[in-house]
Amino acid sequence: MKIKPVILCGGEGTRLWPKSKKINPKQFIDFGGWNLFQKTIQRIKNPIFDNPIISTNMLYLKLVKKHLSKNKIRKYHIILEPIKRNTAPAILSSALINNVSYNQPMIFFPCDHLIDKTNTFFKFLQSNRKHLNEENIFIFGIKPNYPSSQYGYFLTKKTGKHLNKVTRFIEKPNLSKAKLIVKKKGSWNSGILFAKKSSILNHFRKHQSFILKNCIDSFRKSKIKNKVFYLNKKNFKKIKPISFDYAILEKSKNVYGININIPWSDLGSWKDILNVFEKNKKIYFKRKNVFYRPWGKYINLFKGNGFLIKELSINSNSSISLQKHRHRSEYWNVISGKPKITLNKKKFFTKANDFIHIPKGAIHRIENLYKKPVKIMEVQSGAILKETDIVRYKDVYGRIS
Repeated sequence: MKIKPVILCGGEGTRLWPKSKKINPKQFIDFGGWNLFQKTIQRIKNPIFDNPIISTNMLYLKLVKKHLSKNKIRKYHIILEPIKRNTAPAILSSALINNVSYNQPMIFFPCDHLIDKTNTFFKFLQSNRKHLNEENIFIFGIKPNYPSSQYGYFLTKKTGKHLNKVTRFIEKPNLSKAKLIVKKKGSWNSGILFAKKSSILNHFRKHQSFILKNCIDSFRKSKIKNKVFYLNKKNFKKIKPISFDYAILEKSKNVYGININIPWSDLGSWKDILNVFEKNKKIYFKRKNVFYRPWGKYINLFKGNGFLIKELSINSNSSISLQKHRHRSEYWNVISGKPKITLNKKKFFTKANDFIHIPKGAIHRIENLYKKPVKIMEVQSGAILKETDIVRYKDVYGRIS
């Protein structure tokens, strides 16, 4: 029996505000011929998977259908939520579709994740499916590259030769707590769930009977048209917004972690996005987009809808002008060197992997006082992304008129 993939596609990606909006959420943002929803669709084309189910809402229905067609996925079902109620009702509603067998394995993918080494991921999936039963749920954990307050975590203990039981969930701790969790070999909670349909239903019967009743009523009264289930709003509205983690996982005693070490990100911050572009900059490089300045050069790698990705190279004993922008904010990720940063009244040195936010209107400067060139990945976000949006206060190269 094949694994039934469910793609959860109702979120707004608000951490990338103002770029990520309801009408163009994170999962549909074009990053140069690809987006996260498209990557998720391509992931489920593997022969181990059955035809997909997509859980989304009316705002995104046209975009979902467009990408399904573009990626030549003809057989699918869409569950259309009439109102946002977080992941618990979304997961349960997807499991209610009749063509999902009672004991069929199901995997639930958030649609806004970037996963490399998918073959490694599939191997872990296949090797753990034999452990699925009507009572347990597996969740994928990613080995952290660094302590982060952007992700949730979980801790596990070994209970069998190949099983690691989840002992604790930690929801987005502060940085000091994240460091302690990483030392304890905690994993990032990817939000990717793996369970039999029977187990999903049994957990809701035990822990969330009210949600179960109203999801079933909403599903039974749904209208079906062109492979789309329009859930009944009256019943669905009775459910309070709640995540699957809070509703089920934190109450269950049968949650197991599948801990893997693969490149993974939910691209929930501009730093994550800049890391992707830095890693793949050869793909985006065009000689005509290299611009030389007295202090060094910059390369425009990709211009999206309301944002621009650049690489800056500041030569030894050089600096950009002391400046501000009226129409954009900037985010810098230091790749190499030890730049001195001016940000309004503050002056400080940074190192590789440091991330700096330059708010719109903030006076700022990058100086390189050392022999080694400074390289910085930059994203500009705003209404105007041109060199004309520079107000200079000081400049060693005489560019103030």
